[in-house]
Amino acid sequence: MELIDLDLAENGHLVDPGAWTEEVAQTLAIADGIPELTARHMSVINYLRREFIENGGNQPNERSIIKAMSDEWGEKIKSKDIYSLFPKQPSKQAAMIAGLPETKRKGGY
Repeated sequence: MELIDLDLAENGHLVDPGAWTEEVAQTLAIADGIPELTARHMSVINYLRREFIENGGNQPNERSIIKAMSDEWGEKIKSKDIYSLFPKQPSKQAAMIAGLPETKRKGGY
């Protein structure tokens, strides 16, 4: 799948979050400089999608992502661990790859 095939807004986000698939995520990730989505990438992405879908459009900040992933992965992680996965501001870059609308809030804390 190529970016040309995707209906993207000017900011690179999917126009229709319902059009998201794991293949779409991989295409968006590659276009944004992440060559491969690992299981940890997908944990963050799936967490963000669940929060958005199940909690009225909630888009967690970095602190919430760190807490959720620490619980899910069974280890205490730090901000740098999430930044190693999504170096362009994790809450925003991961949300874009997750097919979610652009968040307008600032920062992660």
